[in-house]
Amino acid sequence: MLRPQWIGALVFAMVVAAGFAWLGQWQLGRAIESGQPTVLPTEHVKPLSAVAKPNGPIRDDVTGQLVRATGSYVPHDYQIIEQRLNHSATGYWVAAHFALDDTDAAGKPVALAVARGWAPTKHEAAAVIRQLNAQPAEQVTLTGRLLPTEAPETPKQGLDPQTLNQMSVAALYNRWSGVDGADVYSAYVVDHHPPAGLDEIYSPPPIEQTTLNWLNIFYAVEWAVFAGFALYLWYRIVRDVWEREIEDAEEAAAQSGDIDEKVD
Repeated sequence: MLRPQWIGALVFAMVVAAGFAWLGQWQLGRAIESGQPTVLPTEHVKPLSAVAKPNGPIRDDVTGQLVRATGSYVPHDYQIIEQRLNHSATGYWVAAHFALDDTDAAGKPVALAVARGWAPTKHEAAAVIRQLNAQPAEQVTLTGRLLPTEAPETPKQGLDPQTLNQMSVAALYNRWSGVDGADVYSAYVVDHHPPAGLDEIYSPPPIEQTTLNWLNIFYAVEWAVFAGFALYLWYRIVRDVWEREIEDAEEAAAQSGDIDEKVD
């Protein structure tokens, strides 16, 4: 190992191993970079019409977007949504029919479902609805978080078939008045300014998405193995040469001994 040629070979192996190690570090950096959280720009309030259109699903990139819209709440179209969690407490949502001032491209009216607030008991939710029904419809600007509609759920056997357990736009649309021929958003908005008697519904921003590229991690491990193998290969070659020299020396010694015996 101390011979100049093998010291030179060791230096070369170390250079190769360092190159493999650098490639492994680069691949690991790519994996870490791809695993950084992706912050969605949902907290900047945008016009509802700019991020979604009626009669179709909302895009994934605008799910949870804060939006604003101008219109009026339709009296007597309020519904109670049961079994809704709010900060781990089970209660009731008050859902509303919001008629937008803007019409669609064909001039049709547009309806939007709104979750106005949360109440701990059904009695309190019903009391708020009575107060809201007594108020005249007036123009307001709604601000809240846009979320996709939930699938309707059939009430369990023995329960009131009119019970709503999901914030389903389809189920609400069938109970609203004056929506014949109107378009409707396949999404709902969680109101950030609930009416008196209701708590604001906890609606946090979308969870920051993280992705981890396992292929980059595999390559990083692979390059580390290659780096170690470069040094092992140098050791193995040197050892093989050393063993051959030992064998040659032993054979030479044996042949020398045989010659000496013949001479004697």
